[in-house]
Amino acid sequence: MPVDRRMVVSRTRDGGRSFEVLSEGLPQADSFDLVYRHGLDVDAEGERLAMGSTTGNLWVGQAAGERWAPVSTHLPPINQVAWAAG
Repeated sequence: MPVDRRMVVSRTRDGGRSFEVLSEGLPQADSFDLVYRHGLDVDAEGERLAMGSTTGNLWVGQAAGERWAPVSTHLPPINQVAWAAG
């Protein structure tokens, strides 16, 4: 759920005891994007992420989610994303 109309990703490295908020490259105003459980996927190396929202926005995250870049902002609602096995 977007808090303060900002899009962020929360990351834990200690099993959920603490979280980092990552937002570089994500909308920081007037964002109403929701991401379902299967709307985020991490590649096999754990460095690239793909995330799609119910409002049709798709982003790719680099450096384990430190930086995000939009891929498309005009897709139908996205329920699931996945990296192709390769």
